[in-house]
Amino acid sequence: MKTYITKTREATIKLGEKLARTLKGGQIVALIGELGSGKTTLTKGIAKGLGVKNSRYVNSPSFVIIKEYRGKKPLYHFDIFRLDSVKDLDTIGYEEYFYGNGICVVEWADKIKKLLPKKYLEIKIKILKNNDRKIKIRK
Repeated sequence: MKTYITKTREATIKLGEKLARTLKGGQIVALIGELGSGKTTLTKGIAKGLGVKNSRYVNSPSFVIIKEYRGKKPLYHFDIFRLDSVKDLDTIGYEEYFYGNGICVVEWADKIKKLLPKKYLEIKIKILKNNDRKIKIRK
């Protein structure tokens, strides 16, 4: 497990870019953290690192559950926050995304842990004092 401390929004984005360079197709990034902790900000960095054009427009797909972005590898950005039931994921065919060739980033992944494949990259983000972020990455 690796731990990083980011002191600015830009540093969190840079960490996401760095992380994106290590991702392979078919990988799931499970983001866990409280509201406002930086899950979407980190995802912006991942998108930027994957070559998504206009990655600054990456935002939380809270009301649609998933957003798709084209880059060097497809990026599928899930937000499970407003999900009423894990069965709601069946309606969008989540398995095609989870077991496909793209990169899946799942915000609030702790809500659907039983649906995640056995192997995934887990990232826990915690807000520290002075708005710093502690980011723990477990492969």
